[in-house]
Amino acid sequence: MRIIYFGTPEFAASQLEAILTAGYDVAAVVTTPDKPAGRGKKIQCSEVKKAAMEHHLPLLQPEKLKDPDFLHALESYHADLFVVVAFRMLPAAVWKMPRLGTFNLHASLLPQYRGAAPINHAIINGETWTGLTTFFLNEEIDKGEIILQERVEIRPDETAGELHDELMLLGNRLVVETIRKIEQGNIQPIAQEKLTEGETLKDAPKIFKEFCYIPWEKGCKTIYNHIRGLSPYPAAHTRLENSEGSVVELKVYKAIIEKGNPKETTRTVLSDQKTYLKIAAKDGYIHLTTIQQAGKKPMDIEDFLRGFRLEGRWKAKI
Repeated sequence: MRIIYFGTPEFAASQLEAILTAGYDVAAVVTTPDKPAGRGKKIQCSEVKKAAMEHHLPLLQPEKLKDPDFLHALESYHADLFVVVAFRMLPAAVWKMPRLGTFNLHASLLPQYRGAAPINHAIINGETWTGLTTFFLNEEIDKGEIILQERVEIRPDETAGELHDELMLLGNRLVVETIRKIEQGNIQPIAQEKLTEGETLKDAPKIFKEFCYIPWEKGCKTIYNHIRGLSPYPAAHTRLENSEGSVVELKVYKAIIEKGNPKETTRTVLSDQKTYLKIAAKDGYIHLTTIQQAGKKPMDIEDFLRGFRLEGRWKAKI
């Protein structure tokens, strides 16, 4: 069985390696074009491209997925199955091409958390369970028939980065198992509509910078989940300002909750200038434990306080 693999980031590179390790014939790999990134704007390629090059696999990097030359190249491989992990939405001209169909791996228990950021939103919403789903592509985003699912517990202190790595490894097995079942004709796909009756669905839209600012007006649990759901990327943001107009921009990677009934107004910053920096919420305090000041490296709060004096009255503005 000949497979063409579509993917871009590290998460997808892991599944490509698993498919090759299982002995399947990957006829070609499709990934995004190389592009400038970082401060130096150096041209960088995707993690999937790096993996493909290590295995000397044919590469396709189309700018447009409906380009006739790209479609002709895909057809020339006579692939039986397309596998998609963390890639762009495919047009029907692509996903309808292989005789056995095209399936995608999604990092949630569909139909819950359809969208670009399911791992982040599951943690931000305080979920205790999530999972992985393989499903056939159709005309609508993340709404195709489900092939296989695997349920995964979310630990109370787990960050998005930690859950990402756990799901990435579990995804290796699920993708290979899905390919085997399709190859054997041993599948009974389930329409997602059958799983949505009486259930409120939650979406997982792409995350933009404005969403990353910490909602200090909320309760401690909501704030804590927001921080760990965005850690380490794109990271929760906040801006501290003092009464004299000084401003400090911070990314917050880790925090802990101190329960209580603060006498201070919400957003008040408190610190002993040595071991802790905490911010008053409506039902307790949030201790910032791992942060990154703009232009500097991530550091523990003790290291930050050794090099920064919080003089005057400070508030967390956003």
